Amino acid sequence: MTDLLPALHQLAELPGVQDGVDEAREACTRLRWHQALRRRIPEAAAESRVRGATASAMLEGAEPAGSTLSTAVVRDLVRGGLEGQERADDPVLRVVAGVVRATAATEHLGASHLRSPAQVLASLHAAATGGLLPMAQVGRPRAAGETCLEWTELGPAPGPDELRERLAAVHDLLAAVVDGGAPTLLVAAVAHAEIVAVRPFVTGNGVVARALERVVLRVGGLDPTGVAVPEVGHADRAGTDYRGALGAYVSGGPDGLRLWLLHSADAVVRAAAEGTRIADAVLAGRLG
Repeated sequence: MTDLLPALHQLAELPGVQDGVDEAREACTRLRWHQALRRRIPEAAAESRVRGATASAMLEGAEPAGSTLSTAVVRDLVRGGLEGQERADDPVLRVVAGVVRATAATEHLGASHLRSPAQVLASLHAAATGGLLPMAQVGRPRAAGETCLEWTELGPAPGPDELRERLAAVHDLLAAVVDGGAPTLLVAAVAHAEIVAVRPFVTGNGVVARALERVVLRVGGLDPTGVAVPEVGHADRAGTDYRGALGAYVSGGPDGLRLWLLHSADAVVRAAAEGTRIADAVLAGRLG
């Protein structure tokens, strides 16, 4: 898919996709008008980022040695500050800290930033991988001769020429969100899948893709409060649907694309449900 933007509106014509988009919109609308979000959006959005980072780290296969990754672990990282976590003895905890940083960085990215999409991707990658990679590889796409060993089940990562072409198309998509020229859910879904498929960075691509989706859903107005938890939407079935749907997308063809879009729409519905649980907890004073 080298020309993503003109094809976006046609994607909704694939069987079931428009129904999925409508259901996701309705779920996010119900969340937006939750009583707790009349006055306490920042509190609920902060908890969304905690739960989102937890789910994203689990999708990376990250569990600290001798423990099970939980929102409590992530919340402790957030409350205690992240300085020095990249030097922790547990290398998995360093990855978790990077996921937390990337998810936290989404709070500060708005419409004006999406007009410079390359910088958005660079900032998310720097947050996710700072301290994990040589500085020369942080925040920039792979150069000739550099490989990516992530998502090997999807096949070899594209070479530099294809990478540049497809990444430029993703940049066009993200910029279109600001102008309202593209359906938000479909932009979020395709941008997410393309980052994983193209693997523009040496490592950290899945973390960046999921953080980027969170930004697009909020900036594009589908989840303007930022309380929905899209990462949970992808992870709450042990991630099997997520990886399978991404594999279908990469395999190509209308059926594979349709499967990923249906998964993404359903994930947003589940994301809104998790956001509602957060809002309920905020209203009842039961946040951890």
